[in-house]
Amino acid sequence: MNALEALRDAAEPRPVVAIIGGAVAGSEAAAACALRGAIPVVFEQGERPYGKIEDGLPRWHVKLRDKEYQKIDENLGGDDVVFVPRTEIGAALSWQELYGDLGFSAIVLANGAWRDRGLPVEGADEYDGRGLVYQNEFVYWFNHYEDEGYDGPVFEVPDGTIVIGGGLASIDVVKIINLELYARALRERDLEVDMVELEVKGIPRVLEAHGITPEELGIEGCTLYYRRGKEDMPLASADDPTPEQLQKLKVARVKIMDRVMRKYLVKFEPLSRPVGLIVEGDRLVGIRFQKTEIVDGRVKGLEGTEFEVRSPMVISSIGSIPKPIEGIPTRGELYYFDNWETGELHELPGVFGLGNVLTGKGNIKDSRENAIEIIEKVVAAYLGVGDEPDETPGRASDRARQVAEGATAGAPMMPEAMKALAERIEKRHAEIGYQDYATWIAAHT
Repeated sequence: MNALEALRDAAEPRPVVAIIGGAVAGSEAAAACALRGAIPVVFEQGERPYGKIEDGLPRWHVKLRDKEYQKIDENLGGDDVVFVPRTEIGAALSWQELYGDLGFSAIVLANGAWRDRGLPVEGADEYDGRGLVYQNEFVYWFNHYEDEGYDGPVFEVPDGTIVIGGGLASIDVVKIINLELYARALRERDLEVDMVELEVKGIPRVLEAHGITPEELGIEGCTLYYRRGKEDMPLASADDPTPEQLQKLKVARVKIMDRVMRKYLVKFEPLSRPVGLIVEGDRLVGIRFQKTEIVDGRVKGLEGTEFEVRSPMVISSIGSIPKPIEGIPTRGELYYFDNWETGELHELPGVFGLGNVLTGKGNIKDSRENAIEIIEKVVAAYLGVGDEPDETPGRASDRARQVAEGATAGAPMMPEAMKALAERIEKRHAEIGYQDYATWIAAHT
């Protein structure tokens, strides 16, 4: 008997847990709940459950992506999990129905962070799509524009694009820009270069193999502007580092960024924060920056140091935040958690959050103390400037197990409610043409 049949034919109460999002965190939570005897019901907003592994991890990460797809499929494809794709909470299913009406024992929010944090300059969002681009849609375009039938956002990457940011995602973005620029320049010389090969070997090495120097192509390339210095970039981190560990982290960050600059010909402008817009007509054509200094760990602007940078495209890459869902309390830009360790949400008993755990990113942030060398290797490998590590240290499974313990401890769902839920799920499956997990994934690959 599979999990949906167990709901339909329920005769005794049993814990039933709703999980929002089926990617790394959500699939781990589903597997952990099933191991504890609960029935996990995974609501996924997309057709496929791979989340930012598919849409936010640049497409040159072939081996990493395949590995994570396989793990997610293993977690979600078994008989003990109910999978409901194309069902966005707040749209296809309201929060009131999910939390107030259906009678789940607990709800786990593993829906990740899909909303870009706004560029912190007054009026900037007015130019979104008119000179200003945000990282999530840009990386989504890069990953999918070669797909048959692609109908998402379209970008023509201009030379001289600037990026504002400083974390791992911003490094992905600057790499995409320069890889696109140099691949295009080589195509104009009738030299077709595979994008993955260009990323793996690096731009200078590929150009050298064709007897071409960067200077011959005359490409200005991309520049990354960051309000702090290389040593402060959130490329490698550890929990509560000692002063000695912190110094090692700073050295590691500088080494990593220097390698990125050499291998992908990226330019870097530190200690520069955006303070104004340069607008012509109805388009953003540049940014006014101010030089900064770091005082007691805080960024301080320096008076009289403003300078202008004109650019045909400005990409904001300063972080992602969860999409707001009516009914879920927020504090600032984030969901309002009472306890960040257990993931319990404020004034919502039985609702747990499972953080934005993204393989290659979140797990680096959660790396163990006394592992600075490992952190550097993992980050360097992720960014394409180091050897692939045998294993990526992370806490996705550990966090999922912790949340599952709390979620499965909730009141079991009554048989009548389980049967009503099964009917609701079967109706949704019929609406979208879903039969089983393997068939659905095969049909949407």
